[in-house]
Amino acid sequence: MRRVNVLLTTTGGEGRARDVAFRQGLERRGWLEGRNVHISTRILDPADGPAQAQLIAKEFVALRPDVILVQSTPYTAAMQQQTRTVPIVFVAVSDPVGSGFAASLPRPGGNLTGVMLFEGSVAGKWLGMLKEIAPRLQRVAVLHNPNITTYWLRAAQSLASSLAIELVSSPIENAKDIERSIELFASAPDGGLVIPPDFTLTNNRDLVIALAARHRLPAVYSERVWMTDGGLMYYGTDRIDQFRQAAAYVDRILRGDPPADLPVQAPTKYETIVNLRTAKALGLAVPPGLLVAADEVIE
Repeated sequence: MRRVNVLLTTTGGEGRARDVAFRQGLERRGWLEGRNVHISTRILDPADGPAQAQLIAKEFVALRPDVILVQSTPYTAAMQQQTRTVPIVFVAVSDPVGSGFAASLPRPGGNLTGVMLFEGSVAGKWLGMLKEIAPRLQRVAVLHNPNITTYWLRAAQSLASSLAIELVSSPIENAKDIERSIELFASAPDGGLVIPPDFTLTNNRDLVIALAARHRLPAVYSERVWMTDGGLMYYGTDRIDQFRQAAAYVDRILRGDPPADLPVQAPTKYETIVNLRTAKALGLAVPPGLLVAADEVIE
């Protein structure tokens, strides 16, 4: 009987679906719950997750599992602090090398490997969508937690000039920072927002969306959950599919492959959503090309 411990977040209400996708991925590779593998899953709310992650990491390592599957940069960091020997497969990590989880993407070199959240070029897609829906756009604020999401800021900075966009770095660590940053940015015209993945932003998404509406700022979001709350546009990875990808690596590690030799994978499935109701409220006409490219349109 092999043991796999799993730590997930409920972001977007998909925590259980992600766990199911991972378990199905293992089943397809011959690992059956109760027969040759025991899978123990903990699903945390993003609001309390980072604080609890350290405690759960200690519990997980004490159980001496064969593999740990963990979601997000903060949770992965918590696991890494507890063990440098137990194999860890991460999912939805923004910058594996910059976060110290891997020596390089082709050869991680330690006890961690997995599936990164995005490739850096995704920042160009976010900026391009904003320019497409608001052709007069000249300025874009990237709200980011400097401890986690500067990876996206660096990628966006290298691409903004080609779109004639001035990029504004807006570091945030709490709700007050978010309100202050957006209010200050909105004092000048022709602006838009990029909202990269981050627990602080996700936990305050009602505030971000309300401020964007108040100041008539087009915004593009990196997580699907924002769209159900009235976000304008979303472009990101299929998070559930990433857990199917991760199952392949857990399988290989259970069969003897060291994580140090398994390259960090890029996501394989992306999706686009456009909210026509929000566009109308902001006075924006959605161009036909953006509608055709959308996987889902909210009317």
